Parts: sequence; structure tokens; C-alpha cells
Amino acid sequence: MAASPLVVQKTEEEWRAVLSPEQFRILRQKGTEKPGTGEYDKFFEEGIFDCVGCKTPLYKSTTKFDSGCGWPAFFEGLPGAINRTPDPDGRRTEITCAACDGHLGHVFKGEGYGNPTDERHCVNSVSISFNPAKSSSII
Repeated sequence: MAASPLVVQKTEEEWRAVLSPEQFRILRQKGTEKPGTGEYDKFFEEGIFDCVGCKTPLYKSTTKFDSGCGWPAFFEGLPGAINRTPDPDGRRTEITCAACDGHLGHVFKGEGYGNPTDERHCVNSVSISFNPAKSSSII
């Protein structure tokens, strides 16, 4: 079992100082980027995707797939890295960084993509950064 990430807590002002306005809108205010506009939607290099807010590793590139939805899609996060919270409407489940509670997107089940978990983590590109150097250091 993987260790839980360290908890990162900042004030709203501290988050505004380290995030761009768009990153703040999405990560801290639970916004969504427009489909097809994110830099990682059609990006398929080997490495690790980290939370842009706190640098916690979230996803291996080997779990990324092209869902055609307009946002980066992954079929599973790294153990302990992602929290899930049902939306108040009960139709979707929000996914957030377990370390800083930054909004990543939503997870959907049973859509038939044929991946090992039958899930699609629909993630805002603005919420993540790519790190090729970590590809061999995360199990």
C-alpha cells in the first residue's frame, strides 16, 4: 500500500500567488477548461503527471488513453493520490488531489472504453503538469 501524500494547506492568497488565474479558477474554484483546449489532451509521452498546485504525483502516463472527450483521460490514479467525492447532483464524482484538495475533474465508470478499471478520469490539463524524469521512480 502506498503512503498517503503529505497534506498541503495554503490560504487563498497563497494559492493565488503560486497559481495562474486559470489554474486558480480550476484547482481552487472547481472550474472546467474548455474541451479540446488543454495541452495534455493529445499528449502521450512517457512519464508522470503531477498536481500543478502541489507537485504530488497523480497519474502514470501508461494509464492515459484517448477517450475523445476533449480532456486528458486516465483509467486510474496512483495509489492514495486521488480523492473522490460524489457531486451534489449525484450524477458525477469529483476527483481532487489527495494532498492539496485541488480540483482535477471527474471520474466516470462503465462507459465501455475497455481499460482495466472501466473508468475514465476526465482531468483538466490546467490541473496537471508532466514530469518525464519521474517515469522510473514511481511504481
